Amino acid sequence: MHFQFNGTEYQFTNTEIIVAALVLVLVVGIAIAWYVERRRTRTLAFRNRFGSEYDRAVVTHGSPREAEAKLADRESRVKTLVIRDLGITERERFVTEWHTVQSRFVDHPKSAVTDADDLVNSLLEARGYPSSSFDPRVMENYRLAHGIAVRPDRVDASTEELRTAMIQYRAIFDELVQDRKRLETRTAA
Repeated sequence: MHFQFNGTEYQFTNTEIIVAALVLVLVVGIAIAWYVERRRTRTLAFRNRFGSEYDRAVVTHGSPREAEAKLADRESRVKTLVIRDLGITERERFVTEWHTVQSRFVDHPKSAVTDADDLVNSLLEARGYPSSSFDPRVMENYRLAHGIAVRPDRVDASTEELRTAMIQYRAIFDELVQDRKRLETRTAA
């Protein structure tokens, strides 16, 4: 086969053309495999960081790529927040309030869950989280518990649902009331 390029004539044998085509197919195959592996690794990283929030975002946004873009945007916004630790007095006040709310659960479960919702929201605000977005690790527990706490009175939550909400609020409360420096030290150890 003869080709002319910029005045120079090139001559290729059929074997050379076949080898070149195979090399091209191999390079394209490697590029596709690299891209697929990169996407899989990225998706796995998002699933690990966001948990069930990732699945919710995929359903909401229609595709993993869109969901990952939205979650990455949320993550970068959260990194710009100034989240602060509580002072000793402030932490003790929140813990005392939590014990009061928790002790009322047996006699008044619905109002205790509502008060727990208010207390967790106050704690989020005190730490510097905006009301609409906070740490994805607590997002799922918060969403479920908050859904029960603000349920309209005409649709009463069962005792089991209220108990579950209270447990979820407790997990959120415990995480938010901790000092980040102590938490990081404990996690590193």
